[in-house]
Amino acid sequence: VQLQASGGGLVQVGGSLRLSCTASGFTSDDYAIGWFRQAPGKAREFVATIDKSGDRTFYQDSVKGRFTVSRDNAKTTVYLQMNSLKPEDTATYFCARTRRTLPGAREPGLYDVWGQGTQVTVSS
Repeated sequence: VQLQASGGGLVQVGGSLRLSCTASGFTSDDYAIGWFRQAPGKAREFVATIDKSGDRTFYQDSVKGRFTVSRDNAKTTVYLQMNSLKPEDTATYFCARTRRTLPGAREPGLYDVWGQGTQVTVSS
């Protein structure tokens, strides 16, 4: 059972990145998938989540209108498209799975399997 996050990198302010989270070893469309991030010295925080069908999404207020979460269940992959990036978006980004329904699934403790993280650095 594994989640593999990828797609991070170094980007300038205002730029874009697309993160991917690929599931293996389980039926990914039985789970909602969430994205979280953690900056150095800070707690892990919720970013976005998508339900198992891809019909419902939920975002942290600071990323609404800039980030879009989507999924392709045929490819067992969830994406996080990040546009208009800001320096405060700099963090390690993690994906994780949960059986909880939206919009309540924003606490890290509700997620039971986590990817390894991918670093996003936004330079000014």
